[in-house]
Amino acid sequence: MITRRNLLSSLIATAGATAFAPSMTLAALQAGQASTQKKIPWKNWSGSQICYPDARKAPANIDELRELIVSAPGHIRPVGSGHSFTALVPTDDTIVSISRLSGMVSHDSVNHTSLIQAGTRLGDIGGPLAQAGQALINMPDIDEQTLAGALGTATHGTGAGIGCLPSFVEGLQLVTANGEVIECDRNHNPEIFNAARVNLGALGVITQVRMQNQPSYRLKRQLSCKPIEEILENADTLANENRNFEFYYIPFSGMGFQDTQNITTEAESSTDKTDQNDGVETLKTLRNALSWSSTIRELSIGTYMKTIEDEVTIANSWQNYATERNVRFNEMEYHLPRENGLQAFREVREVVERDFPEVFFPFEVRFVKSDDIWLSPFFERETMSIAVHRYFDEDYKPMFKAVEKIFKKHGGRPHWGKINTMTGQELAGHYKHWDDFKEVRQTLDPQGKFLNPYLKSIFAV
Repeated sequence: MITRRNLLSSLIATAGATAFAPSMTLAALQAGQASTQKKIPWKNWSGSQICYPDARKAPANIDELRELIVSAPGHIRPVGSGHSFTALVPTDDTIVSISRLSGMVSHDSVNHTSLIQAGTRLGDIGGPLAQAGQALINMPDIDEQTLAGALGTATHGTGAGIGCLPSFVEGLQLVTANGEVIECDRNHNPEIFNAARVNLGALGVITQVRMQNQPSYRLKRQLSCKPIEEILENADTLANENRNFEFYYIPFSGMGFQDTQNITTEAESSTDKTDQNDGVETLKTLRNALSWSSTIRELSIGTYMKTIEDEVTIANSWQNYATERNVRFNEMEYHLPRENGLQAFREVREVVERDFPEVFFPFEVRFVKSDDIWLSPFFERETMSIAVHRYFDEDYKPMFKAVEKIFKKHGGRPHWGKINTMTGQELAGHYKHWDDFKEVRQTLDPQGKFLNPYLKSIFAV
């Protein structure tokens, strides 16, 4: 019996191979700079953001954090796991990690809330919550981020009836520039609470978060490979009828994956799974081999994808949301009014497949409920989010520039942690509480201790 791997090899051998060499890689762009630096560099996950701070600190408790903030010279930038692609962290002064402030502090079994230290990684929250009979209401598809970092950038999962992670926050603790510890929620310091739920690390350092959860639950996840036009035709219905729905499009294939999840009482089980990291490497191999002919490339990838069987996985919610991502990339994601999303997707597909034959990473489309958080990209509107990716050591700028024009035309707001070129003036036009946030920021940090060049630029400081 022919296997998918054998089929892939046959397709490549039949079509012939020509290697693709990117004109300029990030590694090449950074090689000269990195070789001349003597300080230990900090880099984000993809390597697209780099800086050489004077100090890197990881306080063991809040008292150490307060002392550090008050005494550190220059600027301070909090850092999580480095999974953001924007220039939120880079500074020449001090980087502070709260990774040692980790774990669940307490929980309320009646109201299904939990108090969690903000340095806890999302992937480490599910187990302790399950022991308390609780689970996060939703999670993103990567769980390496710290809770503080995920909230600070409005990280989200998918689900037309479910908000982003900050929308589950009931209260939080913040250490400010003068070392003060502030507790806030909707009734106590409400202005700070409205600003701090999505804060970009510009107000201080979040140390504890009280999350609204729900009783533990299992999800039934179904992943199916289908023609992209069929997925697009049914996308709104699938989003409305499933708790969680997203879809992926494989460029130059005409095919995509639709991914649905729903709460179930069925026993845990799983069919055979395709390794997503292996799948991306396969797409890269096909790109390298068949970039000279988009027609043959689409035929080959489409033929390959039609051999992929449906996958069904039933597991605890926190085990079903996230997938392991070992193949690095850079990402742009914009959050669009839901009614504009499918048209924007079609335009993005057309531009990429016409002008950028080197692209092989999937597009990802998700749905998010509106909220009332000042700097949330989902503020007061139902949203469709579209993400595009480039392999980590390839030049992403030309494609992202072309795609961003489409996102902006359709009223998109950029993900705070994903690459974009929006100016402060442009961003202010999307957020009616922009000036309110700036006022709270100025009050909490009048000297700009928590600002870096990027934040200074967008807040016009």
